[in-house]
Amino acid sequence: MIALQVLVLALSITLSGFARPTMISAAHPSDQIEDDKDLVLPEPPDGQAEQEDRLVILPEIKREGERFFLSSFKLPDKITFAGVPVPLDNWQVRERIEYEFYQFLEDQGESIILAKRTGRCFPPAEKQLAEAGLPDDLKYMLLVESKCISAAYSKAKASGPWQFIPSTGRRYQLKSDAVRDERRNLEMSTEAAVKYLQYLKDFRQNDWFLAMASYNAGEERVRKLLKEQKITDYWKMHGPRETMRYVPRIIAAKEIYSQPEKYLGLSKKDLYIPLETETITVNVKESQRTLTSIAEEFGTYFLELKMLNPEFKKDVLPHGTYQIRVPRQSCPNRCFKQESTP
Repeated sequence: MIALQVLVLALSITLSGFARPTMISAAHPSDQIEDDKDLVLPEPPDGQAEQEDRLVILPEIKREGERFFLSSFKLPDKITFAGVPVPLDNWQVRERIEYEFYQFLEDQGESIILAKRTGRCFPPAEKQLAEAGLPDDLKYMLLVESKCISAAYSKAKASGPWQFIPSTGRRYQLKSDAVRDERRNLEMSTEAAVKYLQYLKDFRQNDWFLAMASYNAGEERVRKLLKEQKITDYWKMHGPRETMRYVPRIIAAKEIYSQPEKYLGLSKKDLYIPLETETITVNVKESQRTLTSIAEEFGTYFLELKMLNPEFKKDVLPHGTYQIRVPRQSCPNRCFKQESTP
C-alpha cells in the first residue's frame, strides 16, 4: 500500500502585523494553544525559509462497513402476542410499543447481554409454561421483570426472576426466611408465576393483556381502573406509568429477542449455553457450615455455588438438610458420593 502522505502547503505571510490564528479545541473551547512548539511538522525543503507558517491537511479516514441507525429497524405492521393480534393500527398503541422497541435497541450492549441470557433462563420457563398449557410468549415477562437475573431485588421488596413481593410469594408457597428466599429459585418461582398467571387469566376473562397488567399493578387496582373509566380494554386504560409501559415493553421484548439475528446480529450459537447441573443433598450436622466448604467438597467454588443457588441469603447454612445445585460431575475424573437423605 502507498503510505499516507501529508500535504504541506507553504503559506507566506507578507503583511506586517498579521497575527497567527489561535487554535481552539472543539471539545474544550476554553483550552487555547498559545504556541505550537508541540506540533511536529516535516522539515521544509532546502531553499525555503524556515520562518513560515504551514497548513497540514490530513487525508480523510475511510470507515469500513455500513453505519446503522436506529431508524434502520422498523416495528412490523402486524404482531401477535399469546395468539392475539396487537392493535398496532391504533396510533397510541403503536407509539407506546415503538417507544419500548427503540429503548431496547438504543442500548445495544445491554440488549445483546439480555439476548444471550435467554439461552439459560428461558428453557426451564418454556418447559413449565408448556406443561401448564400457557402461552410460550409469557416467558418474555422475565426480561422485563428481572432481566433474567434470579437474584434481582427491587425497592418494593420484590425478589427473584418473576419479582414476587412477599405477600404474593407467600400466597403461592414461596418461603422466605433468614436462610433462603425461594422467590429467587427460577424453577420454584416459575411454578408460582404459572399459577398466578392462570388465576389472572381467569379473573380477566382470558385477556392476556389485562392479565399481565394485573400482574404488574395488582388485580384489584386494575379492576378499579377499568370500572372508573368504564372500559374493558387494556389498550384504552389510563393507569400508573409503569403499568402503561409494562405490556408494550413485553411485546417489544418478544419482537426483538425472538429474532436476535435480525435485530442484534446474534445467532442461536451465540446465546449462553444452559449449565449442566445436578441437585445434591447436603446434611449439615454441626451448628452451621460454610458454603465455601460445601463448594470445595462438591468440586466447585463459592462464587459459582452462590450463582447456582441464589436463594441462599447467607454464606453459611445452619443445621439442617438442604437441596443444592452443583455443576454436573463426570466419573471417574470428578465424581463424588451423594449423601443420603435421612
